[in-house]
Amino acid sequence: MKYKGKVVIITGAGKPAPLADGSAGSIGYGIAIAFAKEGADLVITGRNTGKLEEAKQELESLYGIRVLAVQADVNSGVDNAAVVRNVIDRTIQEFGRIDVLINNAQASASGVSIAQHTTEQFDLAMYSGLYSTFYYMQACYPHLKKTRGSVINFASGAGLFGNKGQCSYAAAKEGIRGLSRVAATEWGPDGINVNVICPLAMTESLQQWKEHFPELYEKTIQGIPLGHFADPKGDIGRVCVFLASDDAEYVTGETITLQGGSGLRP
Repeated sequence: MKYKGKVVIITGAGKPAPLADGSAGSIGYGIAIAFAKEGADLVITGRNTGKLEEAKQELESLYGIRVLAVQADVNSGVDNAAVVRNVIDRTIQEFGRIDVLINNAQASASGVSIAQHTTEQFDLAMYSGLYSTFYYMQACYPHLKKTRGSVINFASGAGLFGNKGQCSYAAAKEGIRGLSRVAATEWGPDGINVNVICPLAMTESLQQWKEHFPELYEKTIQGIPLGHFADPKGDIGRVCVFLASDDAEYVTGETITLQGGSGLRP
């Protein structure tokens, strides 16, 4: 258990309903399972206290780790610095250290064109994604500096490839990539590595999309050379475990596309 005694913060990691095959139904919870298997203690955040408590109970029961679940929602109507500071203060009170920060939380209005997008919809993506990532990185920095820790942020192919109907989501995700590259430069001398993952994962929402649009789903699958969407726990969680490990200490400022070959770039 290479992460025994280490503490990992994962935003957006409540427990969703499992998929039809029994696998994790969200990226955040899949990542939590991957780190729990390695013995890490976890701090999980999200908006839904019920899903957080369910995740805490299952992770502690199955893997014998400690989990701190904190309700936290970065949005346009609150003091977001205080919201995030509460999470970090409680983490230090409970565990005394932070080794890994994973910014996974994101909400957005999908399928809305630029011409029809409202300010409120744009704010939803920016606050839940870009601003949340900024506040967590800023608050965790002093603690990550002490542990020479790691930051893993999440972006998307929607930003890389300009997917229709994803303007605010793509803008937030590309902002996160820019922020991450700057942090990799500024924090490198402190021994902190900062990387970005662009996933294409089978989640609860994608499962619902598959059921409603089976033909479009099959067409999408045909565009993935490996022939399937990523498993949040095995395909994405395990890459996070690697990026936060000593084996990846020289990897920083990178964007890694976990899209089964569909994200091929020069």
